[in-house]
Amino acid sequence: MQPLPFPPIDIVYLWVDGQDALWRAKRRQALQNLSDPCSMAIAPFGNVEGRFRDNDELRYSLRALERFFPAHGQVYIVTDGQTPAWLQPSERVTLVDHRELIPAHALPTFDSGNIESYIHRIPGLSERYFYCNDDVFFGAPVNVDDWFWPGGFYVTWSDEPEVLGQTLLADASSLENGCRLSHQWLDRKAAAPSLHRPMAPRYDKVSRTFAHAPRPMLRSLMFELEQEAPELFEGVRATVFRRWDKPTIVSDFVLRWALAHDMARVKDYRHSYVSTGADDDGGELERLASEFGALDFFCINDTTDDARAEDPRLKKVQAMLQCMLPLPCRFERIAPRLVPELLMQCA
Repeated sequence: MQPLPFPPIDIVYLWVDGQDALWRAKRRQALQNLSDPCSMAIAPFGNVEGRFRDNDELRYSLRALERFFPAHGQVYIVTDGQTPAWLQPSERVTLVDHRELIPAHALPTFDSGNIESYIHRIPGLSERYFYCNDDVFFGAPVNVDDWFWPGGFYVTWSDEPEVLGQTLLADASSLENGCRLSHQWLDRKAAAPSLHRPMAPRYDKVSRTFAHAPRPMLRSLMFELEQEAPELFEGVRATVFRRWDKPTIVSDFVLRWALAHDMARVKDYRHSYVSTGADDDGGELERLASEFGALDFFCINDTTDDARAEDPRLKKVQAMLQCMLPLPCRFERIAPRLVPELLMQCA
C-alpha cells in the first residue's frame, strides 16, 4: 500500500504596522506601565522603530512565496488587530488576532518571541508548517524534502561568530542569550534520569545561532515542548517587550532541542542576510539582487533602528524588492507606490 501523501504545508507570518496611531499609543502606554526592573531588562534594540516598522516586506515575502512555493497550504497572518491595506481577502489567507491565541491578561505584548510561542495553537494549522517573519523570503523553488524529512525537519546555522560562554550578558543580543539559555536547560535535563526523551548520543553541542530563515516546524512537537519545558514558555510569555534574560523559543530552543533528540538535522542552504542599517551604500542589496533565484532563502533585517520612514536606505529596500519581485500575487489588491528614481537605481 502506498503511503498517504502529506497534506499541504501551511505558512504562518507575524506582521505589525508600526505606524498605526492606535497601536503606537498602546505601545507607549505599555512602556510607561512597565516596572523599573522590566524596563531595565529590555533587550538591546528590543523597542526601536526598526523592530516594528512595516516597509512592505510582507507584500514581497508573499510574492516570493507564490513564485517559489505555489503548492503551499493556508497562509496565516498573526497581527494585533491590524490588516495590511493592500491585502486582498481570500479563502487562502487567514488573519489571526493576538486575542485569539494569547490570554487577555498577557496582552498587549510587543515581543515577537512571546507571540511566536503561541502560533502552533492556531485552529486548523497543519502538522507541518513554515513559520516566517515578514522579512524572510524564499529565494528559489521549494522542494519540501529539502526542509522536512519523515522524522523531523532541517535547520541551518547563521554566519555569526560562535556564542562564547554560558553567562547571560545584558548587552548581548536576545539570540545570543537564547543560545545560552537553551544550553543551560539541555545540560540540566541531560543529567536528569527522568528525561522524557533521552538526548541523542551523537548530539553535537554547538554554540552558534541559527540563520534568519523560514522555520520548518512540527505542530505536535510544539505541543510536546509546552509540557516538557513549561518554565521556558512561561518565561517568554511573561514579556511585554523583548528581554535579554528570557529564552527565544522558536528561534533557538525548539531547534536545539530537536537536534538533541534526533528530530532535526543540520543542512547547508544557499542563503543571504542583509542588514539595512549597514553602512555599505547598498552593496549588500546589490549582491542579493545578483544572486536572486540562486538562493534558497534570504532575510532583509531592518536594522535602521529609529531612522525616519523616508530614510533612503528603506526606500532602497523597497525598490530592490520591487525589481526582484515585480509581479503581484493573488493576495494583493493595491500596487505599491515607488519613486521612479529609486527604481532606476536597481535597473
